[in-house]
Amino acid sequence: MSKANKKIRIGIVDTTFARVDMARFALDELGKHGNEITIIRRTVPGIKDLAVECKRLLEFEKCDVCLALGMVGGAPIDAQCAHEASLGIMWAKLMANKHIVEAFVHEREAGTPKELLEICENRARKHAQNAVMLARQSYEAMQKNAGRGIRQGKPDAGPIQL
Repeated sequence: MSKANKKIRIGIVDTTFARVDMARFALDELGKHGNEITIIRRTVPGIKDLAVECKRLLEFEKCDVCLALGMVGGAPIDAQCAHEASLGIMWAKLMANKHIVEAFVHEREAGTPKELLEICENRARKHAQNAVMLARQSYEAMQKNAGRGIRQGKPDAGPIQL
């Protein structure tokens, strides 16, 4: 059975700190693949807890890839915590030798609660799609999008045209 046809395991880790249930959108997106994907979800208190839980899912639950969903508050200390959490996720990736797709949404990205919700949904769904491609090692599919300015959470920027 090729990697493209193999049932894949995706871990989803979200937080209680988030103001939006981003995992709901990721689960809905992954559900479009039917029984091709086994999903294991965990919830932790905050973004600095994401790395260790993702690493545990990769190692002990044998997930092929993890999706780390986190929301960053609007205070300056929150931005610092997000940076530290991101570094932890980088370390976890390297130690597990597997991908962890980091999907953080910063409250400062949006001007209204409606816009924040839209960013959360868009980013969670698009990163869930990326997680599937990484788990399947669909590098050719990702290469088709190289240099196209694709964004998660906001409209695509598009390629630079000369």
